[in-house]
Amino acid sequence: MRKSTIWLLTVVMAFAFGGLLFLQVKYVSIILKKSSEQFNETVKRCALQVSKNLELDETRKYLEEDISRDEANNYLYQNNQNELNQVVSEEQYVHQYTDSNGNIHQIEMQSNISTHKISPISSLSRGKSSNSIVSTSRDLQQTLKHRYQYQTGLIDEVILNILYTANLKPIEERVDFKKLNDYLKTEFLNNGLNLPFYYSVINKDGNTVYQTGAIPSTSDVIAQVLFPNDPPSKQSYLRVFFPTKGDYINNSVTFIVPSILFSIILLVTFIFTLYIVFRQKKLSEMKNDFINNMTHELKTPVSTISLAAQMLKDSDITKSPDVFKHISGVINDETKRLSFLVEKVLQMSLFERQRAALKLKELDANDLLASVANTFAIKVEKYGGTIDIDLQAENSNIYVDEMHITNVLFNLLDNAVKYRRSDVPLTLMCRTWNENGKLQISIEDNGIGIKKEYLKKVFDRFFRVPTGNVHDVKGFGLGLAYVRKIVEDHKGSIRAENGADNIGTKFIITLPLIKS
Repeated sequence: MRKSTIWLLTVVMAFAFGGLLFLQVKYVSIILKKSSEQFNETVKRCALQVSKNLELDETRKYLEEDISRDEANNYLYQNNQNELNQVVSEEQYVHQYTDSNGNIHQIEMQSNISTHKISPISSLSRGKSSNSIVSTSRDLQQTLKHRYQYQTGLIDEVILNILYTANLKPIEERVDFKKLNDYLKTEFLNNGLNLPFYYSVINKDGNTVYQTGAIPSTSDVIAQVLFPNDPPSKQSYLRVFFPTKGDYINNSVTFIVPSILFSIILLVTFIFTLYIVFRQKKLSEMKNDFINNMTHELKTPVSTISLAAQMLKDSDITKSPDVFKHISGVINDETKRLSFLVEKVLQMSLFERQRAALKLKELDANDLLASVANTFAIKVEKYGGTIDIDLQAENSNIYVDEMHITNVLFNLLDNAVKYRRSDVPLTLMCRTWNENGKLQISIEDNGIGIKKEYLKKVFDRFFRVPTGNVHDVKGFGLGLAYVRKIVEDHKGSIRAENGADNIGTKFIITLPLIKS
């Protein structure tokens, strides 16, 4: 896959993820806003209903007062009326009439002045019952009319009292705060708001006359006029505040928490995937370069050995001992070179496994380092250099694979020889010491050194420090990668530093002791 294609996919995925994240944030903000508005509307509706309940209570109070006062007045009126009725006289008279046969009849009648009713007292009065029913119905209608006029007057009087006298009273006389608290609780519970709340009552002068808790001056405080029909200058206010409103609203969008969690997981996976893709592409390019380089390097010794083998078939060459010895030496050298290249390939295959197969045994690091340094001294002296050892570690027993650790030390010393300075004699220093309960091994040279930005990269596979167009040192970028893998498989660590006075390079290996 081309690098441009990878970058295009990266941009598309980043745009899609950014759009998804934006939509989630926008959706959550809309839900929170709507939930807050619904909450405020519910509280306002409850406060309005409480205000109506207070008005009804006040109206009922005025009605009860007027009814009690009128009952007392009616009691006095009825007593006076009874005394008056006792002195009212009744008048009796006789009415005569002649029927069709000429017979004369008499009817005795009496009149009650107080009720203005005339009742027949003879047996003939049964014939006049229809007139009595009409009169009774008329009296009932008259009584209902009087009752209606009485009730109408009573209500008119209550209304006038409410209009002209109620708003003149202080709000603490008009409102029972305990009943107000009960009204608020009931209304909030009926509307599903089972939350703690604070409220205060503000009088017409703007002073707080009653308060149940600390109420901040924020937009979350809901205000409601207690008696809306009062004149604007006489109105009092109820202010309600819910301290846990934010938690209540946030609980309505708890479903967004797993959504955000999955989005974060998706983002991390996306970034990690990009990292793996670019890393694998880089390793693939390095491996291709390695294969191309290795193919070129393998062709040279193979072609040389093939040519030498053909020359040995010539009988004239076999007759010349010097030429035969030279050709045999070339074959031997190229065979060693080919063996070295094959070993590098085997080293590369080591990285494909999770962990190297180590044959661990107890060794003395001081003795091992001294033995490697003595063996390597011949090669160092060939280039006019020197190698010194400083064994300061008092506790140097380690549990390692002898072959791999020996290869690690040889690789570090071989790199020091490869990257020496031609104008300065090579100097190598090998040291051991104990620090923080572990063994420290350092190999320091005075070669060309490594730039600071490459000190950590030199341990990566196939990595070689850029040297422009100069390729005087052959290699595949596997030596130090092999060194780090072997050290880490021994539960140790290795780091590279610039040498003393920023001259040369210093490699420090840290290995656990047996007692650790």
